Amino acid sequence: MMYAQFSIAKHLPEVKHALNFQKCLTLGNTMMLFSFIVIALSITVTFVFDNYFAIPTQVFAHISTIIFAGALKLGYVLRCVALHGFGNKNF
Repeated sequence: MMYAQFSIAKHLPEVKHALNFQKCLTLGNTMMLFSFIVIALSITVTFVFDNYFAIPTQVFAHISTIIFAGALKLGYVLRCVALHGFGNKNF
C-alpha cells in the first residue's frame, strides 16, 4: 500500500475515495502526536513539577489531560477508519 503518514502522498492507491482516506490518516496521526505531547506536558506539570506551578495552572493541566486523552482516542479512530479504507485489517 502506498500512503503517507503525516502528509498527502503523491501516488495514492487505486481505492475509491483514496484522497479522503489519506486526509483522515494524516489528520489522525497529527492529532495523536499533538495530543500525546500535550498529555505528557500536562502530566509533567501536574505530578512532576507541581511545586513550581500555581493551583490554577495545575487545574488547567488536569483538565487538559482529560480533554486531550479524548482527542488522542479520536485521532486513533480516524487512523483506523483510514487504514480500513485502504484495505488494512490489522491496526
